[in-house]
Amino acid sequence: MVKIRLQRRGRKKQPFYHIVIADARAPRDGRFIEKIGYYNPMTVPATIELDRDKAFDWLNKGAQPTDTARAILRFKGVLYRKHLARGVKKEALTEEAAAELYNDFINAKDERIAKRFEEEAQKKIARLAEISGVAPPPPVVEEVVEEVVEAPAEVAEEATEAVENAAEETAEAATEEVKEAAAEATEEVKEVVEEAKEEVAEAAEKADDTADA
Repeated sequence: MVKIRLQRRGRKKQPFYHIVIADARAPRDGRFIEKIGYYNPMTVPATIELDRDKAFDWLNKGAQPTDTARAILRFKGVLYRKHLARGVKKEALTEEAAAELYNDFINAKDERIAKRFEEEAQKKIARLAEISGVAPPPPVVEEVVEEVVEAPAEVAEEATEAVENAAEETAEAATEEVKEAAAEATEEVKEVVEEAKEEVAEAAEKADDTADA
């Protein structure tokens, strides 16, 4: 029997998974027939890249997904596509109508995912602003979100790290601004103190002159 399942990769406590087609008798992390996608549960939201066409073809060939793989196929619309294909086969739908329904489903799903990535990026920006008091400029956020949403599977993790790096760099910049402001304030205080000393000295001289007179 051929199965669609996950194959674990990554370091300890930092897993990511390949979505593979494999013989059911093969070890979970052993030999496989074909890799059709990538799943990273460590990002928020989880990053899922899947070749929908290959997954659909293997389903039609009789490949059986595991529970987790089935959830991924459902999320990515592959099971919905198979459902529509059955409708076409029974002549309940035309191929054109099925294709339109499928494309609408995929577009809506991709929009929701992109929105979720953007919301999470904005949350990080809000936390950063709360900590440092200075929010990074909007273009930085948009570029990072675009990297996360559009990155292929192999660089999705790097794109996610870009969000964290951008936040750290902005925090450092904010810290430098605070240091500069403190330095300026210190200089102003010094000037005020010096002026006060001079005024006191002048007052003292005048007092001495008056006493002498």
